[in-house]
Amino acid sequence: GYKEMTHVQALTLAESLEGWDVAVQSQTGTGKTAAFLITLFERMSRRDVQKKRMALIIAPTRELAIQIEKEAHALNRHTDYKIGCFFGGVGYGTQLDLLKGGVNLVIGTPGRLLDLSRRGDLRLKDIGYLVIDEADRLFDMGFLPDIKKILRRTPSRHNRQSMLFSATLNRVSHQIAYE
Repeated sequence: GYKEMTHVQALTLAESLEGWDVAVQSQTGTGKTAAFLITLFERMSRRDVQKKRMALIIAPTRELAIQIEKEAHALNRHTDYKIGCFFGGVGYGTQLDLLKGGVNLVIGTPGRLLDLSRRGDLRLKDIGYLVIDEADRLFDMGFLPDIKKILRRTPSRHNRQSMLFSATLNRVSHQIAYE
């Protein structure tokens, strides 16, 4: 249903669709989620599904993770990517079944993602695309140590595309973008 790109989408997609890492600062409601989801689906359709490279989206809250998942399903309706949403406060059963069935797009909160990785259920070395959404909120909520642990478990920055989205890009956001 999109007719025109927003300003942030036009600027982001010009870089991200070419495979460049991006750090994007834009206010809520400007279309950042669509920008990174379109990038992921397009880039994955080109080559990485065959290589079993997954996309990982890290969100600060369960509510945002669910919101991203909903938008991902809407954009995915003409493709067959498998999407999974992973967050704490619920049992592991359904989430483990999703992982065992294979997912292309993993959306989750830092704590649950690390927990699944530590248990061996989520292979972060299989990540080809990394999105950190609402980075400023993640860092304000104290998730910086978890984000760094997740980054250490994913392929090096030379072997994945990374995208950082935030309403503000402070010193910590710049540091993570560099890492």
